[in-house]
Amino acid sequence: MPLRALSVILYVPQALFSLIFKLQKSHILALAAGLSCVFGFAPFGIFPIPVLALALLFALWANAATPRTAAWAGFAFGLGLFSAGIGWIYVALHDYGDMPLLLALPATLLFAAFLALFPALAGYAQARLAGAQRLRTVLAMPAAWVLIEWVRGTIFTGFPWLTFGYAHSDSPLAGYAPLFGAYGVSLVAAISSGLLAMLWHQRWSRHGGAALAMLAVLWVGGALLHTVPWTQPQGEPFSVALVQGNIAQEIKFNEGALAGTLETHRRLAMQHDAHLTVLPETALPLLRHQIPPQLFEQLRDHARKNGGDMLIGSFERNNGSYYNSVLTLGTADEQHYRKQHLVPFGEFIPLRTLLGWLINGVLNIPMGDLARGDARQAPLAVAGQRVAANICYEDVFGEEIIRALPQATLLVNFTNDAWYGYSHAAAQHNQISQLRALESGRMMLRATNTGVTSIIGADGSILQQLPQHQEGVLQGQAQGYEGITPYVRWGNTAVMALIALMLAGAWRTARR
Repeated sequence: MPLRALSVILYVPQALFSLIFKLQKSHILALAAGLSCVFGFAPFGIFPIPVLALALLFALWANAATPRTAAWAGFAFGLGLFSAGIGWIYVALHDYGDMPLLLALPATLLFAAFLALFPALAGYAQARLAGAQRLRTVLAMPAAWVLIEWVRGTIFTGFPWLTFGYAHSDSPLAGYAPLFGAYGVSLVAAISSGLLAMLWHQRWSRHGGAALAMLAVLWVGGALLHTVPWTQPQGEPFSVALVQGNIAQEIKFNEGALAGTLETHRRLAMQHDAHLTVLPETALPLLRHQIPPQLFEQLRDHARKNGGDMLIGSFERNNGSYYNSVLTLGTADEQHYRKQHLVPFGEFIPLRTLLGWLINGVLNIPMGDLARGDARQAPLAVAGQRVAANICYEDVFGEEIIRALPQATLLVNFTNDAWYGYSHAAAQHNQISQLRALESGRMMLRATNTGVTSIIGADGSILQQLPQHQEGVLQGQAQGYEGITPYVRWGNTAVMALIALMLAGAWRTARR
């Protein structure tokens, strides 16, 4: 290819982004930095990348002439971060929701642009706190960033995916999770980014040396905290079997494939003698009363023969309402957990009178209008444990998971990430579960339809996992735990108090 033609091809994207962001190269840098962050999360797990990328954004914010300029840099960063990090939403909308490409692609990009408004707001907010650049960089910017992460994870039912703390599931900073939760890990990571930005600006001054020393303290401190046993084993280890049926999403709710789906899960559930068997979300894609009695009895008798129990994902109808549920079979009396944090548009329709057409007329999403279970439900008493069940993306809300603690001795996640095909969504979701284990000081068992099915230790480490998109049963040992971590006691209150103190300090310094 002639060099002139190649130069034109390479120039077009740059010219387009320059036009969008008003010819400011800083916004191109911010966009590239945001795009790079996807490599900090699973399945790549290069956790220093988001720290370095955020440091670049903080440096751009420090040099921004106006709050508006800082907001545009934050928007560009967020657009890169979310376009790359949650592009799997397109797969759910187009491949399995049957939304036409000309609607699914713009919808995905618009959602990424909407999420990018949150980093834009953080950029604007920190810029309003004028004052010494180094104090803005290590106080206002990290605090504003994590505060807006929390807002994003709370408003409109919340979407905390790609919170920066999750990138540190296997980094030294994971040690802060039992104290301050995922947002606390985010805060330490963001402070590290601020210190790096300050170190770049003042590397030859005494402030540069102080920044380097503080960085070392934060990261060594996290590594030391990771060795603290916040909770204690309860009882003896027990055998578990986590079923991964690998039922393709396009046939999961197909009536013609129902018999095969039920037989696959029956066969996998009965080929071992584990004390606790777990089947994934909606493994039996029927209402509880529609499950064939013979299948129900076979599974229950097998669990009783093993002296234990099964946990099975299914649907349930009660008083005219439909629920995404987990039911128990075996030596214990039958119990139910009903999902209480539903997915907007996937499981319920916000503003039904205005947007009902989206589910009913455009998207092909079965059971797209479910009812919520109670916010506080007792742990399931099975296999000698008290299980805090959570379905699908309920486990991305740490402050909700700890409602079942300290009573619960074990966490179990029931998921069907087949909606997202071969994207990074399942690996990112598994990484989020690692933070839930760290925060609670409990093991997390994950039974999923197509992966990632895994056994996660109380220290957040992945002990075992099955390959994705393969039928199989993950057999291993689990352990119940008792006791509470500081995060279970405080929830997000502690990290929010730290953020308030940092913002107050930045504001006070600015006034001086």
